[in-house]
Amino acid sequence: MQLDITTIIIIITVLVSIGGFNNQKIIDDLIFYPPAVSKRNQWYRFITCGLIHADWGHLIFNMLALYLFGRNLEIYFSQIFDGTGKLIYLLMYVTALAVSVIPTYLRHKDNYQYRSLGASGAVSAVVFAGILFDPITGIGLFFIPIYIAGFLFGFVYLLISYYLDKKGGGNINHSAHIYGALYGIAFTIVAAQLFSTYPVLAAFIDQIRNTDPKDFIQFGRY
Repeated sequence: MQLDITTIIIIITVLVSIGGFNNQKIIDDLIFYPPAVSKRNQWYRFITCGLIHADWGHLIFNMLALYLFGRNLEIYFSQIFDGTGKLIYLLMYVTALAVSVIPTYLRHKDNYQYRSLGASGAVSAVVFAGILFDPITGIGLFFIPIYIAGFLFGFVYLLISYYLDKKGGGNINHSAHIYGALYGIAFTIVAAQLFSTYPVLAAFIDQIRNTDPKDFIQFGRY
């Protein structure tokens, strides 16, 4: 059985993260630590920080979101990019890991107390790229029977993340979520423009325009 790229990413991330749960050295070697980049040129940390997570809840949440959105996005990419779809999908995920923490690096490059880990930036890129292809299908929260059209959910998510990032405090890198999401959108639009004839943005707008607004929010199963 041939594994898709999403499943391979999940397997690798889970294995490395579990290793980190049991070995602090793995965390120390892979975590995003801005001074290690600015002072010791350990640029690989832009990528490796996405292979480790703080705890089981952090890992499960990210990998579940990646599984739910990534497999569909991988199919979309395979359809519009023909034989290069999977490679482009992988390129987006890996580069999103790095791009999503660039603002974090610029803000904390001399902060010896700051560390960040997790694949949330890349997962946000996958989720928002997926919303571009399917903006109407509802997205909901666990155990809450309200489903909001993907494009509305994305807008609210960005607003909340922006507010929480400005507010500060806590242990969540909201900046990575925001820039990962925006990068996923930009990457998909640019890649489609360069390597495909599929009008991603026009199709996104048409789907919203041709849907009755009352269907943007649904109660119960979507």
